[in-house]
Amino acid sequence: MTRLPDFRLETYFSRWEFTARHHLTASDVQTMTMAELLSLAGEEDRRAWETLSLGYTETFGDPELRRVIAGTYTHADADDVICFAGAEEALYLAMQVLLEPGDHAVVITPNYQAAETVPLSLCEVTGVALDPQDDWALDLDRVAAALRPTTRVVSVNFPNNPTGKVIGAEDFARLAELCDERGIHLFSDEVYRGLERDTARTLPQAADLSERALSLNVTSKSLGLPGLRVGWIACRDRELRSRLERAKHYTTICNSAPSELLARIALRARDRILDRNRALIADNLPAFDAFFAEFDDLFQWRAPDGGCVAFPRYLGADGVEAFCTELVEQAGVLLLPASIYRSELTATPTDRFRIGIGRRDPQPALDTFAEWLRARR
Repeated sequence: MTRLPDFRLETYFSRWEFTARHHLTASDVQTMTMAELLSLAGEEDRRAWETLSLGYTETFGDPELRRVIAGTYTHADADDVICFAGAEEALYLAMQVLLEPGDHAVVITPNYQAAETVPLSLCEVTGVALDPQDDWALDLDRVAAALRPTTRVVSVNFPNNPTGKVIGAEDFARLAELCDERGIHLFSDEVYRGLERDTARTLPQAADLSERALSLNVTSKSLGLPGLRVGWIACRDRELRSRLERAKHYTTICNSAPSELLARIALRARDRILDRNRALIADNLPAFDAFFAEFDDLFQWRAPDGGCVAFPRYLGADGVEAFCTELVEQAGVLLLPASIYRSELTATPTDRFRIGIGRRDPQPALDTFAEWLRARR
């Protein structure tokens, strides 16, 4: 096994996430307080919270939580769900279970770094880049051309981090069919599902399209509850699910009982929370549109199809890396430069930065950002 490299995003965040005055690159929606979340609980869950025992929990996850999660799918039931300590553990262990030396995987780029570095530590990997010249389109012919007899996994992420791209439902269904035809597991990172600007563009979940597919989700992003550290994989391949459980024995063993109960409350109130979060993003977008319109000589802006992050282009002669460094050092406004999303598999844009649009009241951060830009002119 190849040693994993430093996680660029987390290394960058360890320096700036909690010291910058304005976190303008957050990948999650505005969170809520414990009191706000508990106010959404029904009588049974509130009573369960008050009488909760703080012992070990089941490795697969709390049975009632898994039933609630399964209810968000069309074809899955509780026995098709396994819970993890966040999406990162789920992604890491899934790749460990699915891949071994001699295998091959296909991963789209740009991506969340672990989506490619974990497979790369295990086997050969081919990247297929979303096309920045064509609205970040995914070329299914290029995916098909990348497949080999040894391909075991195709890994995708829609709505995409960092671009906010959502592909068409027909293309997504065809991708699932393509994987099934070759006996390949489609690994679908769906952590931003539910935050589409047009809800008619919400994709079906991969686990509903194929018995071999794995759907990854978490409470962190669309629900805005990263502090719970509860993620899950839904997959109708029961043998694979059992292998995932055995792999989890070597990491967290089981999740936190309070977190799983709070996740249960959140998922039962999922529709209300998602309505709130989509409304928050919709309310924020005019402020971002106005900001980028004022500085259209410096940026090319496109609002995301879904999720709460976007990947604008920076046109300045100094380059995006120097730009983001000076911005956070001089003005205290944190963005993520393109280098965080560079890939070992494909060329990726070097003039982009990630910006977050899901936190409440971004105006002070945008005002500080604008004042800094005006002073540089």
